[in-house]
Amino acid sequence: MVKLTFYGGVKEIGGNKVLLEDDKGRIFLDFGYPYSKYRNFYEEYLKPRPGTGLLDLLVMGLLPHLEGIYRTDLETENLWQRFHRAEHYRKLGDIDGVLLTHAHLDHSGHISFLREDIPVYATATTAFIAKAIQDSGKSAFDQQVCYFTRRVEECLEGWRQGAYVTSSGGDRQRRFCVADKLTLSEDAEKFWGKAIRKKKLDSQPLDDISKCSFNLHCFPVDHSIPGACSWGIETSSGWVIYSGDLRLHGRHGKLTESMIKEADQLHPRALILEGTNLDKAENVSEQEVYENGFKTINDARGLVIADFSPRDVNRLLTFLQIARDTKRKLTILPKDAYLLKTMRLLEPEIPDIAQEDAIAIYQKTTASKSPDSWLRNIYQDYSSKIVLAKDVRSNQGDFILCFSFWDLNELPSIQPRAGSLYVFSSSEPHNEEQEMDFWRLHHWLEHFRLRAFGLPVYRNSKWEIPEEEKGLHASGHACGPDLLRIAREIQPEVLIPVHSEKPEFYVDNLSNSGINVILPTEYGTIEI
Repeated sequence: MVKLTFYGGVKEIGGNKVLLEDDKGRIFLDFGYPYSKYRNFYEEYLKPRPGTGLLDLLVMGLLPHLEGIYRTDLETENLWQRFHRAEHYRKLGDIDGVLLTHAHLDHSGHISFLREDIPVYATATTAFIAKAIQDSGKSAFDQQVCYFTRRVEECLEGWRQGAYVTSSGGDRQRRFCVADKLTLSEDAEKFWGKAIRKKKLDSQPLDDISKCSFNLHCFPVDHSIPGACSWGIETSSGWVIYSGDLRLHGRHGKLTESMIKEADQLHPRALILEGTNLDKAENVSEQEVYENGFKTINDARGLVIADFSPRDVNRLLTFLQIARDTKRKLTILPKDAYLLKTMRLLEPEIPDIAQEDAIAIYQKTTASKSPDSWLRNIYQDYSSKIVLAKDVRSNQGDFILCFSFWDLNELPSIQPRAGSLYVFSSSEPHNEEQEMDFWRLHHWLEHFRLRAFGLPVYRNSKWEIPEEEKGLHASGHACGPDLLRIAREIQPEVLIPVHSEKPEFYVDNLSNSGINVILPTEYGTIEI
């Protein structure tokens, strides 16, 4: 009998942590960062204390009470004694690994806390993107997915209690096992094994998934980040399919179509299926985003600012084509350039920044005097591509600036002309914090007299995009009818919804399909 225990992703978007147990072993399906739960307790200036290791996260219920799976360097003295009587405490034995579906932190972020000897199974693209994100980020204590710095307890003179601080011994890389592309170029191998800061990296070579005690099948699917996949796990009760996040309407929707056909041929016992957009009746395609974006930007005369998710490479490529066709330069941030450069190591069809006339790289006005090596290399490798605020200010009609809300503090240096265009190509706010960001964004646009297009406005007690400005965002998730189609065509005996705030949708719409829908509960176990 197979047991599935749900430690995250129940009645919430993201934070997926599903433990699959069988006679063969135990394996986690994703191990994500639960953003919605974090927001219940923390915000920008109130965060878990790195110096307490695992303590804050366990006490606040942000990590499951599972002794034996976490990094020992984060375990404070007598840590687990205080949780032995906790309702959901459990001591686990060996874990075969984590099946990671893609590199978004709501699926990968809490891998940061797992023991380094627990392997992570993913596509090569997901592994490389995860490292690129960490390299170019702030390497936050709770988002060190690919490598981490061990922590040691240190007690300063005169202090009664020690704190856990970063070691000076360098970074340790996790063991990633990939389902594809083990033959890497010399540049790709250098990227994977190279530290991007001043510390030494104790690197682990990429392995393959054949060493897992489970028979696994990796199905590439389309999502808003490259490298996404669904997983099939052969168990004693039959195949279990875990969808991860997917869509049918994206640039590579055929990948998801192939997954549906292959998964159906396995006659799965269970399908664990996402449901982010169950309440949406239809989706905008990436081609529609191009058409609507081109029409809007082609009529613009001043500066254009394009706001979209920084990891959505498909959207970046869409706006790159718009830039070519409107005779502008798509001006990306160094993080975007680093991600494109990384992806090109595995995907030759990704544009070569050095050879692409329609790409420029924006260097922020307050750039560090001693940047990390990844950033220094971007400036050196693409020196002819660098533009500054003064360059944009002098030739505003030549650029599409890839800025998000968090980059708007550059506008006082750029001084956009009144009437310049702000194109919003992302999703509407989903929580109070994001609503506050949108209020601030509207004030920024009003202050600089920028014309917004596609930006949600607050009407009738909700945020909504004006009807005439819709069609600038293709979601990374399938809509309700597409998800029902996926379920019916795969036809599992049991369907278990995750990554959804409205899982009852499946119960209501699959009642006569022959599929038994079982709604999971947090910390609950489903036996199949």
